[in-house]
Amino acid sequence: MADINTINKDFADLYNQGNKLLQEGSSEVMNEARKSAFHDFEKLGVPTRANEHYKYTDLIPVFDHPYNVNLRYQKVDVNLNKIFQCDVPELDTNMVLLTNGWFYEENKKLEIPEGVIVCSLQEASRKYPEIFNAHYGKYAKTSEDGLVALNTALAKDGFFMYVPKGVVIEKPIQVVNLLRSDRDLMGAQRNLIVVEENAQAKIIVCDHTLTKHKYLTNSVTEINVAKNAIFDLYTLQNQHLNSSILNSTFVRQEANSNVLTNTISLYGGTIRNNHHVLMDDEYCENNTFGMYLMDREQHVDNYTVIDHAKPNCLSNEHFKGVMDDNASAAFAGRIFVRKDAQKTQAYQSNNNLLLSDDAVINTKPQLVIDADDVKCSHGATVGQMDDDALFYLRARGIDEKEARQMLMFAFAHEIIEKIRIEPLKERIDELVDKRLRGEMSKCNTCAIACNH
Repeated sequence: MADINTINKDFADLYNQGNKLLQEGSSEVMNEARKSAFHDFEKLGVPTRANEHYKYTDLIPVFDHPYNVNLRYQKVDVNLNKIFQCDVPELDTNMVLLTNGWFYEENKKLEIPEGVIVCSLQEASRKYPEIFNAHYGKYAKTSEDGLVALNTALAKDGFFMYVPKGVVIEKPIQVVNLLRSDRDLMGAQRNLIVVEENAQAKIIVCDHTLTKHKYLTNSVTEINVAKNAIFDLYTLQNQHLNSSILNSTFVRQEANSNVLTNTISLYGGTIRNNHHVLMDDEYCENNTFGMYLMDREQHVDNYTVIDHAKPNCLSNEHFKGVMDDNASAAFAGRIFVRKDAQKTQAYQSNNNLLLSDDAVINTKPQLVIDADDVKCSHGATVGQMDDDALFYLRARGIDEKEARQMLMFAFAHEIIEKIRIEPLKERIDELVDKRLRGEMSKCNTCAIACNH
């Protein structure tokens, strides 16, 4: 196995040798950010377990592989709109496809209100510089995380959405990230979402693998939600065991905004979710939810930071996990309440259910409070099946296997219940039920069954 210095040197060589291709087609602002990010990556490198924030996730095996990297858009030899059809027709979304981190050139025309912009990140950087330049690189700091620095240095494309003041998008936007290649592949995807004052939008992100090759995705999403705006982000991670998902999301909220995020991790070899929220004005509300179902040798790590920078804000954070076989998971949640953030209300909880003696969970909820007039709580639980509840169901004629299934589903459903799109909630319920029964929770044409 290569050491971390060799891995970091390989990325430095990739950046230097591919510099011309990296700059081609990108705006000046993207390329300036790219240069600065590369210098930060040279200092930070790929995070190791010596980094407190990555203590429970070993990224060296993830990166120690000869992946191919596409520094320019690769034409797709089939119509992805025909290959991939969402199997929840009643979901009624505007679907946007991305392939290996790039905005698909043949996306269908969307039914969106006038003024709303949905396009590739590269296109946005050139066509809408005023919006793009005001937000790109402003929330994801390359000086603080080597994965963010690496993404900013290498990413060329991704998803861009702009919602103007007062516009309500009734039909959710469904962003489908497809991995499809005849070679093992690493992708660096960058997304930017800007929701203006009094606007409303919902985005569903679905991660799928269409071929069984080994994949590594390092994605960064920046989101700015302005005054009185409402925004939902639902992320469904459902890739095969030969894939590694490194997903970093940065949300900034302005006064009276309301943001709900829900990250459902159903399948994938190694998953790391970094979730940062900055409540940068008064009377913000943030709801951060997550659920992970892991078995075999799967590993998931959720790291969250909720930053109460201003007074009178409310945050609710709740993550739940079900672990079986030799699976491992980690949760580290930090809530910061700044000195001037009086009247803060912040609640954090992490609950875990272990179904085998070999499953492992490391959980570390934290509060850092510098204000004195606040209501805050945090806690974590790790346990096995409730014997009393199991006995209650068995006493009513339900066999043990079904009784266990019912208890696990009830445990997970508390997070699913938070979804504010009814057909999506029903679909996730179905996938989770199958997953807990040991069946494949794959969607449509996903290649997840290749590694079953």
